[in-house]
Amino acid sequence: MARRTIVVDGQTWEVYPSGRVTVYDKDEFGLMFQLGTGAERKRRFTRYAPVGSRRPDAALAELSSAQLIELFRHSQPAWTAPEAAYGAG
Repeated sequence: MARRTIVVDGQTWEVYPSGRVTVYDKDEFGLMFQLGTGAERKRRFTRYAPVGSRRPDAALAELSSAQLIELFRHSQPAWTAPEAAYGAG
């Protein structure tokens, strides 16, 4: 699975395609931002429409760090996201 890292407010977040497929398949993808592991893990989710490649891993690779940080700023916590089954984290 493709993975990137970004630094937001001094914390290093890992970024992955979320894997969730919606009716907008190939037009819009989900991203998961993860900080830490285990019980202390924090996760956030967002969706975006790629301009170039339509494969989630390739589309993620095409995003700049600044674009990823902007997407992070618009992300939602895991407990509010269907990608996380509205779970904690």
